[in-house]
Amino acid sequence: MALLQIAEPGQSTLPHQHKLAVGIDLGTTNSLVATVQSALPVILKDMDENSLIPSIVYYGKNETKVGHEALPYLSKDAMNTIVSVKRFMGHTRSDIQNPESFPYTFDDASQDIQIKTSQGLKHPIEISSDILKKLKNIAEVSLCGEITGAVITVPAYFDDAQRQATKDAAKLAGLNVLRLINEPTAAAVAYGLDQQKEGVFVIYDLGGGTFDVSILKLQKGIFEVLATNGHPHLGGDDFDQAIAEFIKNENQIDQLNHEDKRSLITHAKSLKESLTKDLSAKTIIKLSNGKEITFSLNRESFFKLTHDLVQKTIQPIRRALSDAKLSIESIDGIVMVGGATRMPHIQSEIKTFFKKELLNDLNPDEVVALGAARQAHTLAGNKSDQDLLLLDVTPLSLGVETMGGLVEKIIHRNSTIPVAKAQEFTTYKDGQTAMSIHVLQGERERVSDCRSLANFTLTDIPPMVAGAAKIRVTFQIDADGLLSVSAKELSTNKETSITVKPSYGLSEDQITSMLKQSFEKADEDKKIRALSEAKIEGEQIIIAVQNALNKNGDQLLSKDQILIIENAIKTLSSSLQTNDTDAIIQHTKDLNLLTESFAAKLMDQSVENALKGKSIDKVNL
Repeated sequence: MALLQIAEPGQSTLPHQHKLAVGIDLGTTNSLVATVQSALPVILKDMDENSLIPSIVYYGKNETKVGHEALPYLSKDAMNTIVSVKRFMGHTRSDIQNPESFPYTFDDASQDIQIKTSQGLKHPIEISSDILKKLKNIAEVSLCGEITGAVITVPAYFDDAQRQATKDAAKLAGLNVLRLINEPTAAAVAYGLDQQKEGVFVIYDLGGGTFDVSILKLQKGIFEVLATNGHPHLGGDDFDQAIAEFIKNENQIDQLNHEDKRSLITHAKSLKESLTKDLSAKTIIKLSNGKEITFSLNRESFFKLTHDLVQKTIQPIRRALSDAKLSIESIDGIVMVGGATRMPHIQSEIKTFFKKELLNDLNPDEVVALGAARQAHTLAGNKSDQDLLLLDVTPLSLGVETMGGLVEKIIHRNSTIPVAKAQEFTTYKDGQTAMSIHVLQGERERVSDCRSLANFTLTDIPPMVAGAAKIRVTFQIDADGLLSVSAKELSTNKETSITVKPSYGLSEDQITSMLKQSFEKADEDKKIRALSEAKIEGEQIIIAVQNALNKNGDQLLSKDQILIIENAIKTLSSSLQTNDTDAIIQHTKDLNLLTESFAAKLMDQSVENALKGKSIDKVNL
C-alpha cells in the first residue's frame, strides 16, 4: 500500500494531483502493473506484497480466482485453470498445434478458440480481461484512485489480430488504452532513462511464450527502433514442454489425464528454475493412478535437451541485424529482458554470439512494465522532465493483391510507425465500375504465400477505358500498430475504407517463416513476378489491338496487313500459355512494332473526326 510518498520540490506527491496512469506488462507466465511516483517508475504490489502476478485464471462453478489465488487449482482442477492464455490471443481453433497436449477441452464446434470450463465457454480475450481486471484493481487500491489510462505492452512480433485482441481484452476489463507499446521498446525506455545510456542496443526479450529481438538507437530521449524480428510461439513454456516430454519418454508414459498433464508441466518448470541456480535438480511426480516417478536432471543434460530452442533465437537476431544494416561490432550493448533469459545457456550463447558482456543490471521481469509506466505517465498528460519520443516499427510488410495473383507492398516491414502511405492503381478492363481491394500481410510476392487480412470493394467507378481510372489506396498504421485501409477514385472522390480487425492471427509457423522464405525464395519470386507481369502486358495489348481491328481495321488497313497482325496475335496468345517469360516479352514487342503505323492512323482519324465541321478559330490549341 502506498501510504506516504516523498517527492522532490515541484513534483506531485499525491495521487489526486495528477492523472493516474499505469503501464501493464500482460505476460504469458506473469503479469505486472507499474506507475510513476515522484518522477520514478515503480512496480505496484498486491495486498500480500506480490509484484509478479501469475497469468492464471481459475473458473470455479461460483467463483473466479486470478493470480496467486488461482495457483492451488493448477493441480486440483487443471481443466478449469487456464495458464499461458497469451499464446491463444488472436488465433483460431485451427491454429492450435497438438491440442491433445493441453490440459483443456476445446470447443471443436467454434472457429474461434473456446475453452470449456465449469462457467461455460471462455474465449482467450475474456480470460485475458480477467487478468487485466486483477491488475487494474491492484493499481487502484495502491494508488487510492481510479485509473484514467494504461499503456499495455505486446510482443513486437504480435500481428494486427493479436494486437486488436489485446485492446479488446483491455476494453472488456474497463481500461482506457492510451497506447499499445512493443515490449522491447518499453524495456529500452526503462533502461535508457534509468541508466542514461545512448547508442545502438539489442533488446533480447525471451518471455514465457514469445521471443522478440529489437535493435534500437537511443539518443537524447529519442528511441528509434531500427529493426525487429522474433518468434510468436517461443518462450520459457517450450523449455518446460521439452523437459516434460523427456520425462514421459524416459518413463514410457503414454496416456495422461488433464491433472497429470498439468502436474508434469509444473514439475518440469520447477526443474528448469532449479537448474538456473544449481548444477542438478530432482523431483518426485505422483500420478493420479498412484504411480510415483522420481526424476533427476543435471544442467548439462538440460542444455543438450533444449539446445535447439536456444538456437531458434539466433536466426531472428541475424535477420534483425541484416534489416538494420548493422554488424555485430556496431552494437553497444545487449539488454536481456524476460524471466526466461535467466537460464545460463541462453546467457552464455548470446554472450558468445555478440562477444560482449550482457546488460543484466535491471530486473528482467520488471523492466518492460517500468518502461510502459513511463510512457503512460507522459501520454496521460502529466509533466515529465524527461520527455521522450518513441519511433517504433511494423514487423511485416502490408500490401494489396494485383493482377496475376501478385502482392504489391505499400508499407514495408520495419517501417517506422505511426505511418501512412498511398499508391495509385488503375482498372484492368474497359468499363470497369468496381474494384476489389484484398489486403495482405507478408514478405512473399504471391498472394497464396501471404496472409489475407481483409477484403472490401470500391464501387461506382465511372466507366472508362482500361487504365484511365485512378484509384488511390492508402494504408495507415496507428501508434498501436493497428491498420486501416481506404480506396478513393480520384475523378469523383468516391471513397470506401475498412479498419482491419481480423478475428484470428498468424499461425505458429507462418510468422516465423515468412522472412526466411522471402530470403530463400527471392530469385524464384522475382521470376514469378516477371512472368506474371509479362503475361498481363501481353493480354492487355491483345485486347487493345483486337478491339481496334474490329472497329477500324477494314477502313485503315489492307487485308494482308490485317492477316500479319492477326498472326502476331496468335503467336503471342500461344506464348501466353507457356512459362517462357523471354518469349512472351519478345512476342509482345513484335506485336507492338507491327501495330505502330496502325496506331498512328487511328490517332490521325481521331483528330480528324474531332476537327470535322469546326472553323480554325473554334479550335482550342
